[in-house]
Amino acid sequence: MAKFWFVSAPLISHTDWGGFLKTALVLHQQGHDVTWVSTDKLKNYVTQAGLAFEVISETGFLWPPPPPPDLTQLDPREAVNLRYTRALDTWLSENIVIEATQALIDLAGRIGKPDVIAIDPFLSAAALAGEALDVPVVSCGWPAQGDLTETGLFPIQRSLGTESQQRIARICDRFGLDGVNFSKGPTPSIISPHRHICYFTQNWYIAEIATLLPQNVFVGGVAAQVKRDPPAWLQAIPDDQSIGLVTLGSSFTGDLGFFSWAAHAVARVGLIPVVAIGWNPIAPEQKQALIDALPPATRLLNWVPFDHVLPRSKLIIHHGGMGTTHYAVVHALPQIVVPHAADQRVQAKRVAQAKVGLNLTAVDVQKGLLLDGAKALLNDEKVAKTVQSLARQMAALGGPETAASHLNEVAMSS
Repeated sequence: MAKFWFVSAPLISHTDWGGFLKTALVLHQQGHDVTWVSTDKLKNYVTQAGLAFEVISETGFLWPPPPPPDLTQLDPREAVNLRYTRALDTWLSENIVIEATQALIDLAGRIGKPDVIAIDPFLSAAALAGEALDVPVVSCGWPAQGDLTETGLFPIQRSLGTESQQRIARICDRFGLDGVNFSKGPTPSIISPHRHICYFTQNWYIAEIATLLPQNVFVGGVAAQVKRDPPAWLQAIPDDQSIGLVTLGSSFTGDLGFFSWAAHAVARVGLIPVVAIGWNPIAPEQKQALIDALPPATRLLNWVPFDHVLPRSKLIIHHGGMGTTHYAVVHALPQIVVPHAADQRVQAKRVAQAKVGLNLTAVDVQKGLLLDGAKALLNDEKVAKTVQSLARQMAALGGPETAASHLNEVAMSS
């Protein structure tokens, strides 16, 4: 029996990445000692899933970031610099990364160190703690890529690359580390020398294929077979009525206009709009305004169980979070992606490149192109065949079961 830690930022979306939590559950079911590690914000969610949980004071992931200044008042170059700096601060703010690294080292002193640390791909503290504890680190959800050449970078990326390396070097000096779990080039990132588990096919990364490193493994994913009953609101929708799901995930939920536009597009192609707005607080008057703006048949909810809802769906319109994108792919759903931040833009491009959906901008939404996109996707036989083919390829790779086997291999070789 091996001992595994799974370490994530305290966001539900960061327990996913296409199968992160599910992989932990597979290992637990196999009889391994599996502990999830994060702040107490995730404790109830993870323990309800059936895993042991250890609380640390800080994970090193800055969320939410400080409110941004008014970028319209800045010089364009300054605005771009600020965006990149804020992204860097999210995963590499020195003070909280140092606190989180020490918290993980201290946890090992209390409960014993694991054989493997499986990490959320943006947790620098977990990558540092793994080196400090001499424990192999496996990144789950993001591919390992070779560094871009200097000629392929914007000046701001070169500048912040230097800043990133300086931050990493200072933190490593603090703990007496070499930074073995970080890349060394102009665009530093967390790179495990052992494994990067990617919950898609290799062809999903076709645009980056030349940069993919050999420690990547591509495990795909499988649509879950749920045994529990669906929620009452879903059972109340007649079986002959299909759903169009609209969601912005759990973090970027403040775009209420998006929910309205997307729900109307769904309704106009003959589907029942199901709109999941997340749990972030909304002023009562704003929520009422949203309700008034939605089509009459809309089901408005905070959260929906994807494994129940997606088999009833014909289309999903979303933000491009990796977990949501993955669910759509394994359920063979055409998707319209309107990215709002961060890696969502990359996912949106991959959806379009794979020909399983569309990549639209906020401007496209305001121009009414959601309706045109929905009509095009639902009436295109090539799209229908492509989503089915990709879902079969994903399932053939084994998903979390295969991911668990790779983690076992790392544990046995350590």
